[in-house]
Amino acid sequence: MKKILLVLFGLYLLVPSAFAQDEELLPKSLGISFFLNDFPTASRIRSTSLSTVIRDKSYSKIKEMSPGLAITYYKGLKKYIDMSASLGGSFVKYPMTTRSFSSDNFLLEANAAVNFKMTSEQYWFQPYLTVGIGGHKYLGYYGAFMPVGAGLKINLFDEANLFINSTYRVPITAETSNYHFQHSIGIAGRLTKKKEPVVITPPTPPTPVDTDGDGIIDTEDKCPTVKGIAKYQGCPIPDTDGDGINDEEDKCPTVPGLARYKGCPIPDTDGDGINDEEDKCPTVAGLARYQGCPIPDTDGDGINDEEDKCPNLKGVAAYQGCPEISEETKKKVDVAAKNILFVTGSAKLRTQSYTKLADVITIMNDNPDMLLAIDGHTDSDGAEEMNQKLSENRAASVKAYLVSKGINESRITATGHGELEPIATNKTAAGKAQNRRSELTLSYFK
Repeated sequence: MKKILLVLFGLYLLVPSAFAQDEELLPKSLGISFFLNDFPTASRIRSTSLSTVIRDKSYSKIKEMSPGLAITYYKGLKKYIDMSASLGGSFVKYPMTTRSFSSDNFLLEANAAVNFKMTSEQYWFQPYLTVGIGGHKYLGYYGAFMPVGAGLKINLFDEANLFINSTYRVPITAETSNYHFQHSIGIAGRLTKKKEPVVITPPTPPTPVDTDGDGIIDTEDKCPTVKGIAKYQGCPIPDTDGDGINDEEDKCPTVPGLARYKGCPIPDTDGDGINDEEDKCPTVAGLARYQGCPIPDTDGDGINDEEDKCPNLKGVAAYQGCPEISEETKKKVDVAAKNILFVTGSAKLRTQSYTKLADVITIMNDNPDMLLAIDGHTDSDGAEEMNQKLSENRAASVKAYLVSKGINESRITATGHGELEPIATNKTAAGKAQNRRSELTLSYFK
């Protein structure tokens, strides 16, 4: 009995002595709910632990619970505090600690509780904590308990509320009460009419003056004598950059531009300093001398034409954009050069020279872009002028032979160096023999 009195006294302290009318108070409501009494789960928790029940999933299934119906009265006490009183009944085999029953009997329960809401009535969703006091009658036995739990109230357009809650019922009379859970869901409708808002008719304002007739009164019009729009406080749409295109239609309102570009300057899409109207390659950065396009790479070898000595012929960077001449080809030309022989003291080719020169002709025909340089040299015997002339004539003789075999003369240069570029001493016969020579050099550019 002492426990019951203490709980009732605690509830009394939570209830204010007087209530003011407050739009955020829960109106008086009456509801009906469906509930399930769960004794097994509470028993398992007490015999083991909550974590064990959760881990083992040994909490009750719905078929182990006892269903029932209840009616509940609700009333708001304060902005965040409501009270409720409930009466419910169910058929259950009540597990009293000192007695056992072999069949289901009617259990009548009544309780009063205080709900502590986390939000006021102006919100649709109102979670709350609940604590109260209750009693029950089962056959000829009476008992008392204290429900503690949590719930959620959903406001349905200020006309009704959906309640969902779950409480843990702690026995106060240990002999006739037992620990159990009760889970319920219900709906409650208000018992009082919804207050209609008070409408206060404002006084008739004085007739406003609108000098420029733009629909904006002079007291609110920053340009009262020029027609404008409300967006600009009664002034016309501005043209910040003065390009004749108003800011609302101007994509570049602070930079003068053209109407065809929606008020922006002529664009330079690739950012190369050449506007798109003058740029032949508007999406690729380039140079003015190529009308906005990049330096071309005609042969597509990755070396632009300005750095490519062979712009129409694919090559490699090591040879300035020209193809690489193979060592085998160079060797054939060197052998041919060493086998160029002349009649002594003249520029007439000996027929023995023709065999190896045939290889040079084949190379030139197979590579129509290839160029050939012929350089003639003599030893120091005789006058320098005579040696110079002889070397020039011999180089020209080799060129003439190649031209006679179909090689375009524009592809061949012939130069005589006389005795000025010796590669050995002129004091010995062997050295002079080395200095009397013809050199053939292949290339793709001059």
